[in-house]
Amino acid sequence: MIVLRSVQTITKATARSWLLGRLGLRQMRAERGHDGVRATLLDLRCIQLDPLDPMGTNADLVALARIDGIKKGDVYDALLPGHAFEHFAKERCLIPSYAFPHYRDQAVQTPWWRLREREHKLPQGVIEAVFDEVRERGPITSADLTSHGAVKAMEYHGWKGTGRATTMALEVLWTRCRLVVCGRTTRGKLYDIPQRAIPQFADAPGREFARWCLLERVEAAGLLARVSGPHWSMLHEVRKSPLVDELVAEGAVEEVTVEGARRTYLAPVGFRDRRFPEQDDRMRILGPLDPLLWNRKLVHHIFGFEYIWEVYKPAAKRRWGWYVCPLLHRGALVGRIEARVRHGALVVDNVWGDPDSAALSTALQRHARALGCRVAP
Repeated sequence: MIVLRSVQTITKATARSWLLGRLGLRQMRAERGHDGVRATLLDLRCIQLDPLDPMGTNADLVALARIDGIKKGDVYDALLPGHAFEHFAKERCLIPSYAFPHYRDQAVQTPWWRLREREHKLPQGVIEAVFDEVRERGPITSADLTSHGAVKAMEYHGWKGTGRATTMALEVLWTRCRLVVCGRTTRGKLYDIPQRAIPQFADAPGREFARWCLLERVEAAGLLARVSGPHWSMLHEVRKSPLVDELVAEGAVEEVTVEGARRTYLAPVGFRDRRFPEQDDRMRILGPLDPLLWNRKLVHHIFGFEYIWEVYKPAAKRRWGWYVCPLLHRGALVGRIEARVRHGALVVDNVWGDPDSAALSTALQRHARALGCRVAP
């Protein structure tokens, strides 16, 4: 019989303070440069990936909001190979290499991402042929591998996948953790066998995945809502299982509510006792998939800030703009900005809210330097 512990209520101010501290948004990290990137990934547990790059990718923006001494692209250069691999956490993410054994073992038991459909589309022998070639020639891009002809592309909700058999075989091998992404080049992602890319973890023993991954997700989210949502990506079945209540009953996680709302959240044990530095005066441009924004209803409730990423909406249905980023200043979400690099300059298309003009100017100058450009007048 599972005996649940009492649910505690925290104030909005406590929730804000905890999330900003837990997610590294009070002060810039003491470690700079590549060391800071590696330390940040270990703290955050994952950095969500997205290919769009109007003013740095989402991974760049996550890093630049927390680390000094880096430029665009350093988040990949600092982590790959050796310190991270790509896989599904909260969607597709950079994940610390220590997590690889758990993913590897889980991939054998419960493959993700319509894997069987891909396997059925591929001619017999192609998957092993691609694996053998990467093992022999890696690290290597898909474009540099032997062509194995065409296949029928995957389609899902308007998304269309690759029609190249070689690339689809790489997707299968990557999903199964037989290969990993170990770098990025102008020709595409580099693939290699784990024994070369992350040798210290490639053959290490894993753990029971659901329990381990749920505890990691609670740390990564800070406050993980028990209701369904994208913050449960890859753990939807776990959310509905008895495991959640078991962890609460064991005291492995805490269950809390936030004043003024009925939802319950999972939080790390002893989270209220953790100490963080005072909030600095720096304005930060947050990526649209920053960990602080994973649960937008929670953000709206405790920060009073409604954020909708409208990048995939038709232009006529957007309230704000295409690629709009929130502005964080002195512990508050004070506005939003739409900007992109054009002809060697960072061009600001729109600013909403009433952000401090001097702090915003400094933030834009700093961001432009990291992008290797200037701010347009």
